[in-house]
Amino acid sequence: MIDIIRAGLLTTVQDLGRHGYRHLGVSMGGALDRLSLEVGNRLVGNRPDAAGLEITLGPVTLRFARATRIAITGTDFSATLDGQPVYSWWSLPVQAGQELALQPAKRGMRGYVAVAGGIDVLPMLGSRSTDLAAGFGGLGGRALRDGDRLPVGAPLTRPGSWFSPDAPEFGVKAPAWCKFVLVNEPLRRGRHPSNVPWAVPIRVLPGPEYDSFTAEAQKTFWSDEWLVTPNSNRMGYRLAGVALKRTQKTDLLSHAVLPGTIQVPPNGQPIVLMSDAQTTGGYPKIGAVIQADMWKLAQVRLNGAVRFIPTTPEEARQSLYEERAYLRQIDAAIAMHEERCARQPALAALQEK
Repeated sequence: MIDIIRAGLLTTVQDLGRHGYRHLGVSMGGALDRLSLEVGNRLVGNRPDAAGLEITLGPVTLRFARATRIAITGTDFSATLDGQPVYSWWSLPVQAGQELALQPAKRGMRGYVAVAGGIDVLPMLGSRSTDLAAGFGGLGGRALRDGDRLPVGAPLTRPGSWFSPDAPEFGVKAPAWCKFVLVNEPLRRGRHPSNVPWAVPIRVLPGPEYDSFTAEAQKTFWSDEWLVTPNSNRMGYRLAGVALKRTQKTDLLSHAVLPGTIQVPPNGQPIVLMSDAQTTGGYPKIGAVIQADMWKLAQVRLNGAVRFIPTTPEEARQSLYEERAYLRQIDAAIAMHEERCARQPALAALQEK
């Protein structure tokens, strides 16, 4: 079990989402920063789709009832384990009774705690993800509270493996330090105040109704910087900037939408749909964020700025391929080290003989 000593602003159980039910009006849900959760699960020997904790901003304190293995990914929380500093993107051994304290995030928006065996709440429609709007999944369909207890599943790895509680720490390179996340776009400050960080470049494909917007709106969409407003949530990021106008204000029939879709309501302020988004909508779609950049968008803080970068389907597929290659490299490195660890007892026995 994991005891939630301090739940923080918004901490939920999330995995990689609920698939195959959108035609029934059930949103996909799941971790907003899927890449961070996938890496965290690899670092503790879980399946990539195991459930972990999604922590928004913090602070959070957890107590572990048994010896296990954990990994912290996503944004930096200046974490400590029983008062000793521990690092993100590392696989960390934890002993029974130890407390993990995550301080308020200094930058970024969300972090993830993966635990060997995964968070073992009851699956709903094939997923353990919390759907806050529908009120199911996770722990009672709600955000965690102080005093909650979470069950943990049995680890998949054998005792004495690289992922056992008595094995040493190890880490991987964070995605932010990898070349595949770079966007060929010069950094610059826009029209917003100096206390707004650099705008995060987000690659976007033009949407089905892109041509229905005026030439000036199209230019503004690509050249302006958009602020993520405080009324954003897991369903959608509401952006603020120059209003985008259409050449003709015709109504659209309600149609299917997906996470990443950028809708423009009558007020002209874009909304980027996120993991918990509804399954249908009637607003015109000016663009769609590519899948490989959704995790970057999930880490933009409220009142932070983004810039949209035009891209092509070919570039979108290549970016996703490079992201998957990064995960395959982690898998290969872990497999090589596990094989090396398995050989050590045999080598030691030969040396004794």
